[in-house]
Amino acid sequence: MSTSETSKSAPPPSDQEQPRIRREDFDPDRAESLARLDAMRRAAFQRIRQAPDAGQLARRRSLLGFAKWALPGLALVLLSSIAAWPEISHLLNQNRAALKEMAQLRVESGNMEQATYRGLDAHDHLYMITARTTHQQGPDRVDLVDPVADIQLSGNSWAHIRSDRGVYMQHEQTLTLDDHVVLYRDDGLLMNGPSADLDLKADVIASRDWVHAEGPFGRQDAQGYFLDQHAGIMQFTGPGLTVRNDDNGPPSAAARLHLQGLKTEK
Repeated sequence: MSTSETSKSAPPPSDQEQPRIRREDFDPDRAESLARLDAMRRAAFQRIRQAPDAGQLARRRSLLGFAKWALPGLALVLLSSIAAWPEISHLLNQNRAALKEMAQLRVESGNMEQATYRGLDAHDHLYMITARTTHQQGPDRVDLVDPVADIQLSGNSWAHIRSDRGVYMQHEQTLTLDDHVVLYRDDGLLMNGPSADLDLKADVIASRDWVHAEGPFGRQDAQGYFLDQHAGIMQFTGPGLTVRNDDNGPPSAAARLHLQGLKTEK
């Protein structure tokens, strides 16, 4: 075999053996698509646009009016929040003092230190009860150690009463005090006794134990007392000793006339 025959190239493949390359963006139905788009454009141009009626115009006006006030209002709220944020941050920082005070309270199995209870009586007068330590006995009863009650009375007057132990019934608004009960009122009344029962709602204090009282009227020792602070009633019960301040002073006019009548009869 000759060299020319061995170097002769192979015949090219036929159309069936190799697929023809076609452009992907070529649309054979382009004329039909253009005609369809032209028809849609002509239909849009031929469509008659109707003018809005009175109802639609009113709705648009209301929407524009709402946007006219709502958007500036929203902007004002945002600006106010930005301006007020430093003050809010300052108030949050002030809560540290309250948290520090709450840290002094220790609650363990119903026990609390430096507790405070506030309430109103039947005449909307404020009273406040504080105690060195308290122990919660159920949902109503609270046992107190070194309780102190400050009571607001009529006419901007007040009373202060304390003892070594006490029991506070929260729902009934009653306070029972025991051991070294001392009552002081701003009119100068001072009372000492071993026990006392307080109806904080009715503003009444009573006791069946002995009591020693001192005040502008003098001194009084009795086996019990009843004190209605709203009605201004103070009663001592049982046998006792009364020393009035006017007993040591000069006799009254009626007493002088009585003495003169006794001398005349003699």
